Amino acid sequence: MAEVKYEIKENLGILSESAKGWTKELNLVSWNDYPAKYDIREWDPDHLKMGKGVTFSAEELKKLRDILNKLDL
Repeated sequence: MAEVKYEIKENLGILSESAKGWTKELNLVSWNDYPAKYDIREWDPDHLKMGKGVTFSAEELKKLRDILNKLDL
């Protein structure tokens, strides 16, 4: 399996933290030297290991924001 290269360009916020210290974060991440995308996933405290996540382009994130703003939370 090929190694995945990543660089966290900007930490935008922590959504939650588990008892083991892993944090679910919104970051701007460049994957394999491609332009950075918005990314939500869990990270270990040193940002060396990660869980499964989801990435968004700026346009997708705007649409998600609009959907969330319509919810009665």
